[in-house]
Amino acid sequence: MKRILLFVMTNLAVVLVLGVVASLLGVNRYLTANGLNLGALLGFALVMGFGGAIISLLISKPMAKWSAGVQIIEQPRNQDEAWIVDTVRKFADKAGIGMPEVGIFEGDPNAFATGAFRDSALVAVSTGLLRNMTREEVEAVIGHEVAHIANGDMVTMTLIQGVMNTFVVFLSRVIGYAVDSFLRKNDEESSGPGIGYFVTTIVLDILLGFVAAIIVAWFSRQREFRADAGAAELMGRKQPMINALARLGGLHSAELPKTVAAMGIAGGIGQLFSTHPPIEERINALQAL
Repeated sequence: MKRILLFVMTNLAVVLVLGVVASLLGVNRYLTANGLNLGALLGFALVMGFGGAIISLLISKPMAKWSAGVQIIEQPRNQDEAWIVDTVRKFADKAGIGMPEVGIFEGDPNAFATGAFRDSALVAVSTGLLRNMTREEVEAVIGHEVAHIANGDMVTMTLIQGVMNTFVVFLSRVIGYAVDSFLRKNDEESSGPGIGYFVTTIVLDILLGFVAAIIVAWFSRQREFRADAGAAELMGRKQPMINALARLGGLHSAELPKTVAAMGIAGGIGQLFSTHPPIEERINALQAL
C-alpha cells in the first residue's frame, strides 16, 4: 500500500513540478497565447510517461516467464529444486516479504527477480548458474534477488522510468511547438502544428530518450550495490556474495530478455547504458562494508 501511495504521489509531484516551472518561466503564457493548452499537455505527458512504465510493471511476471522460458517449480522434482525453494523461502522470511514464485530457466549463468508486488514476486535461476557455482555461491545470488524484492526495486525503477518518460514527452512537445511557431511566425493562415513541430518532436523524443536511458541506467547500477549488500546481510557474511561475483566475472553470463535484464545478477556491456556496475566495483564495495 505504501508503494502504491508513493506511486500516486510521484505522479502528482511530476505534474506539479512541470506546471510550476512552466509558470515561473512564462512558458504557460506563451503556449496558451499560441493555442497550446498546457494542462492538456501535462495530462498527455503524464499518461504517456507513466502509462507504459506501469503496464510493463504489471505484466512483468508473465512476460518474464514467457521471454526467458521459466519453468515454475510447483512441486520440487529433485533435491536441487527442493533446495532452491527452501533457500528462497528462508530468505523471504528473513527479509519480511511473501514467498515468491520460484523458477528455473535454461541458459548460461544468471538469475533475476521480477514482479509488481513484494509479496507475489518471482525469483528465477538459470541451469548454467546451478552447474557452474557452488551451493553457497548460488545461495548468495538468490539472496541478491530476494534483496531486490525486499528493497522494492521493481517499483522504484518503474517510478524513475515514468518520471523520465514524462519529462521527455513534455519537453519534446513544448520545444517542438516553440520551433514550429518560430518557423511559421509570418504565416497568418496556418492553424495547428506544422512539419516543424512533428520533426522536432520526433528528433527530441529520440535524443532525450537516450539521456533518460543513461539516467535510469545510473540509478539501476546504484541499486545493484544495495542488493549485493542485502545478500550479504541475509547470509550473515559477505564472502559468499564476493565469491559469487568473482565466479560470475570469470564466466560467460547469459543475456537476459530486456524485460528483466535490469533485475539480473549480471549485466551487459557499455558503461553509460549498463544496468549493472563492473564486477570489480561491486566486489570492492562489498569488501569495504
